[in-house]
Amino acid sequence: MPAKRDMPSTIQRSGKKAQETWGKTHDSAVEQYGEGERAHRTAFSSLKHTHEKVGDHWEPKAGGRKGPSDAQAAKKGARARNSKTPTAEGVDANATKTHLMEVARRLEIPGRSSMNKGELVEAIKKANRKATSKAR
Repeated sequence: MPAKRDMPSTIQRSGKKAQETWGKTHDSAVEQYGEGERAHRTAFSSLKHTHEKVGDHWEPKAGGRKGPSDAQAAKKGARARNSKTPTAEGVDANATKTHLMEVARRLEIPGRSSMNKGELVEAIKKANRKATSKAR
């Protein structure tokens, strides 16, 4: 199984469901598209519909909610591949501000109480990058 050897460290540190979701999608994409970036993009796209990145790992979305995590994840096919829309890097930008505040609290982001939703997403992205870098 290519997924086992190609699995990113953030997913290796995540729960079994995140690993299975990424792995099954990755292996299916490898069969269809071949090994490489497209298989990885497809696997992450699938993962972002059920999980969100919190710190250095992926967790199921709150309340079992499913769906795209940001505007880029909602796109499909060539529109997604050719888009210049930035991703939220696994942060569930479509979640409520209350949920984003809770994630920011868990990540100990300073100044979170005065941030709007967009600022919370950016701060969580930054905290996630920092936690992932530290974990490596």
